[in-house]
Amino acid sequence: MILNRKPGLLLCLVLPVFLGACASEEHSDLKAWMATEASTMRGRVPPLPQLQTFPVVAYDVGSMLDPFQSSKLEPQGRGGANRPDTNRRKEPLEFYAIETMRMVGLLQMKGVPVALVQADKNIHQVRVGNYIGQNFGVITKISESEISIKELIEDANGDWVERVAAMQLQEQEAKK
Repeated sequence: MILNRKPGLLLCLVLPVFLGACASEEHSDLKAWMATEASTMRGRVPPLPQLQTFPVVAYDVGSMLDPFQSSKLEPQGRGGANRPDTNRRKEPLEFYAIETMRMVGLLQMKGVPVALVQADKNIHQVRVGNYIGQNFGVITKISESEISIKELIEDANGDWVERVAAMQLQEQEAKK
């Protein structure tokens, strides 16, 4: 009576028994072959190599440099001899590129040549030793026709190399 009311219960009890019987008879030859093969198989693991002992090295951190020190993290060039003085006060003509300035005249003040340089619309007097241009340029010579300038340029290796530049006297065209 109970089975008539719940046909799903009977199916749940009987079905696993039938499936188990089918599975065990059907694959018995496969299971026998697996058992035979497993008995003949032996694992071959090569022996582990002998461990080498290394000498103990004392680590004295007190005498070593800190690798995370800020001076170690910033690249430093090797050209220390030509390195420009970045702490000195800049002169007014150091804010202009040499290509944007013009030599417009020459004066003699107490026998010392003084060049007149135009930057934007302003005229500046410069002497030998004055700084000019954006590449740490120093005026090395003033003649009647040009100003000789020695610049310091940083190359790809971080070295500071000298470069010679010149500013020619610009002749004014006569206004008609």
